[in-house]
Amino acid sequence: MEIADSILDLIGNTPLVRAPKIAGHLDCDFVLKLELTNPGGSSKDRPALAMIEAAEREGLLQPGGTIVEPTSGNTGVGLAIVANQRGYKCVFVMTDKVAPEKVDLLRAYGAEVVVCPVAVPPEDPESYYSTAERLVSEIPGAFRPDQYSNPVNPQSHYDTTGPEIWQQTDGKVTHFVAGAGTGGTLTGVAKYLKEHNPDIKIIAADPEGSVYSGGSGRPYLVEGVGEDFWPTTYEPDLVDEVIAVSDRDSFIMARNVAREEGILLGGSCGTAIAAALQVGESLGPDDLMVVLTPDSGRGYLSKVFNDDYLATLGFITSPSGPCVSEVVAAKGPNDRDLIYVNPETPVREAVELMRDAGVSQVPVAKNEPPFALAEISGAVSELQLMNATFADESVLDKPVEMIMAQSLPTIGIGQSVQTAVELFEGANALLVIDGGRPRTVISHTDVLEFLSPSEENT
Repeated sequence: MEIADSILDLIGNTPLVRAPKIAGHLDCDFVLKLELTNPGGSSKDRPALAMIEAAEREGLLQPGGTIVEPTSGNTGVGLAIVANQRGYKCVFVMTDKVAPEKVDLLRAYGAEVVVCPVAVPPEDPESYYSTAERLVSEIPGAFRPDQYSNPVNPQSHYDTTGPEIWQQTDGKVTHFVAGAGTGGTLTGVAKYLKEHNPDIKIIAADPEGSVYSGGSGRPYLVEGVGEDFWPTTYEPDLVDEVIAVSDRDSFIMARNVAREEGILLGGSCGTAIAAALQVGESLGPDDLMVVLTPDSGRGYLSKVFNDDYLATLGFITSPSGPCVSEVVAAKGPNDRDLIYVNPETPVREAVELMRDAGVSQVPVAKNEPPFALAEISGAVSELQLMNATFADESVLDKPVEMIMAQSLPTIGIGQSVQTAVELFEGANALLVIDGGRPRTVISHTDVLEFLSPSEENT
């Protein structure tokens, strides 16, 4: 009888499958390695099991101990599965950009989940890295696997994922594509494959804005891939090319794969596939490209596969009626850019900026453009500034963050004008989101002028 003794025995040996609907136009052989078939639904089951077993051997994790780890969800699931089998407790730290069903999933395994803001640097006390470190110091018997620096992470892929790909392709693989997250998958698989054939090309797929592709690491929307620092588990010398992929392209690709191939994959899988298709355009019939797709799309139903969510981010367009993009296009060329102030900008400068630009409300944003939506921290209006200054003239020399109001309501650039009109019932201005990033601000006047253009503009 073929019966596994435990769920842990089912980790690995994931299948390869072709994707003829999305890659049929390519001359090369294009295959996906479906890590969603692991018990926890992702590639992270591999390092999760390996890191816990290593910690047990080294005496770092004692019976009844607690596993603490910052995670976007998948590593947490893998660790929770192992923990439940071995009798450990789990506390996972996540950012507030992850889909709510991921938080619910970890709790379903009996884990405690702590949610932290995403729009803070790693060294900030509120970051999920810093929070995890604090919890490790506070919880007796706590152990942090630290997938970002634990050499067992890439070793697990060297021991399992790499050999599987080599054997499944009969050694004919010529290109390997995977997302760059902790770097464990890329490093482990690359080491194994290049030992067997140094000519195999390793391609890292990276979200736009992540450090791997030259960004600052500022927030992006794709989960579980990319970083805002350089993990020690990543070895750049093993990677032949890094390709940046936008949030929009990642999400749309994941949706296309589900609808055309019948394979429900996560957003970071869309990142990897989009990058692989770019590479595949220049390959020939003798090339065999393996794309590692790390997880299932079931953890992203409220985001990647939710039309309303994508519409509010400006990724898709309303199916009927005029949309906000037409309102923006109707504005003067000089009025389409985002006018903003930083949190530390003095109120006096904010007043002058708004007067010179002829606007009555501006968002308050951290850093410099292009902004991520998570970097919008509030808003200030002429009326608000006037009232504050009238009450206390010294306010003019204080930073706007001391008196700013909550952020403006947002609307996707592809959403309908009707939706904008409805939102204006409770707001004087709306922040327009395009491709997941703030684009501009529209007011009642902008919409009214679009709906009732003057004769000179018709």
